[in-house]
Amino acid sequence: MAEGLTHFSVPANSNSVEDTLPPHPAPKASADRASLTEAAERIHPRHHAMNRPLLREVLKSADLVLASFVAWLALHVAGYELLSAPVSTVLPFVMIPVAISLGLRNADAYRLSYSRPVTQQVMRVCLGAGLALITLTFLTSLLYPAQQTRWVMGAAYLAFAFTIVLHAHLVVLFKILTRQGALSENVVLVGATPNARRLLQRNHDTRELNIVGVFDDRLSRAPVSMAGVPVLGRLDDLMNWDRLPDIDRIIVTVTSDARVRVRQLIDRLRVLPQRVVLLLDLEGFDPETESLARIAQSPAAYVSGAPDNLRRAVIKRMADLVFASLMLAVFSPVILLTALAIKLDSRGPVFFRQKRHGFNNQVIRVWKFRSMLHNPRAEERMSHQTVHKDPRVTRVGRFIRATSLDELPQLINVLTGEMSLVGPRPHAIGMTAEDAEVQGLVSDYAHRHRVKPGITGWAQINGSRGPVHSREEVRERVRLDMEYVNRASFWFDLFILFATAPCLLGDWRRQR
Repeated sequence: MAEGLTHFSVPANSNSVEDTLPPHPAPKASADRASLTEAAERIHPRHHAMNRPLLREVLKSADLVLASFVAWLALHVAGYELLSAPVSTVLPFVMIPVAISLGLRNADAYRLSYSRPVTQQVMRVCLGAGLALITLTFLTSLLYPAQQTRWVMGAAYLAFAFTIVLHAHLVVLFKILTRQGALSENVVLVGATPNARRLLQRNHDTRELNIVGVFDDRLSRAPVSMAGVPVLGRLDDLMNWDRLPDIDRIIVTVTSDARVRVRQLIDRLRVLPQRVVLLLDLEGFDPETESLARIAQSPAAYVSGAPDNLRRAVIKRMADLVFASLMLAVFSPVILLTALAIKLDSRGPVFFRQKRHGFNNQVIRVWKFRSMLHNPRAEERMSHQTVHKDPRVTRVGRFIRATSLDELPQLINVLTGEMSLVGPRPHAIGMTAEDAEVQGLVSDYAHRHRVKPGITGWAQINGSRGPVHSREEVRERVRLDMEYVNRASFWFDLFILFATAPCLLGDWRRQR
């Protein structure tokens, strides 16, 4: 990927950092802990930001549903049946939601912008929906009797009023959520450059990105803050920051003509699970036609990770909710019997919750049936993995581990959104192989955390199941996990789910 950077086009007025940044008082050589703590408070406690394009699609659907209901109600009160009435009678009522939708699109009422005042947004709704409905009722008056025209006018008026109320409330809610950061990705910038300054200034008005801070190895040339966002420290401070798992995206704003520095930064950052983006230029940015979040992706090269696929994310989440709910219902007798057997077999709780690495290296607590002797410290950090005939494993534990029944409670993690049905298995914090932590054995290890962890995965159905004791086993696990990340799709997930069924009944050749 580093070789490809030499082909990026850079604007003629772009200069290297050394030539463009004015001198500033040098901050401390390392990040101030208080500054990092203050920056951590700017990070909102959530798993993912609400998707703005999805919010717009929801609003469009709500307009259609609301207007269709009003039109149907008016048609019903007028004494007509939707399925039995002539098409010519029903047509004006059917056109009400269509007219509202087209009118709002033409008036640009679906572009939710933090900088647009509420009154202006409402005026666009009034103009778009009002003109469309006036045109519809005028044409109806020319083609239909007066009585039917009055019903259409009444339905149009009600639909118009409800649409205004819906949009007014949603715009206010949109601004509140934007101020709270619920609609924005948590972002850090690497490089205190003019590009970074322009991005920060434009984001100040739109608030489409929750930019937490700026990191730059050349602190002697960097300001204390940029556009109100603090410069927190060097790249080492970012790599060791305890709130790094809460960051969604890292934007490298160093100009691409500083080739050596760009390569060095990318080589260090690409080991992180976050999406790393090289921002090239902001000169052509038009805030009236393009969103800042889109600009932060379009003129940029993804050097780690890939752009979000909204359609796939929605389908995957819906599939997780549906299949996990069905599996909980189907396996509920097995879950109850397993819980009873564990309680009768040994002392301690039925369930076991262990800290593991999830999406973006975030720490999650994974539910499992307890299969070992009760040890509260094991819930915080894994001391060592299980081995053949491990004395810590109980009699019931040997059976449920062999049959993977101990994983069934993780359906709860799927329903809460911490895990998915299919994905790389979440490894315990501090898991080791050959007396070394597994995350340090393979350079691409963190990349397996670019997607949600799963109950099953491509690695599991290909034999990499259970503990990994050697470097070769770790490399093979990561290779299969990365193959899944690169090939992930709904049909691939479905294939893995069906292929996992025999494993759920037991893989007796693999000791767990």
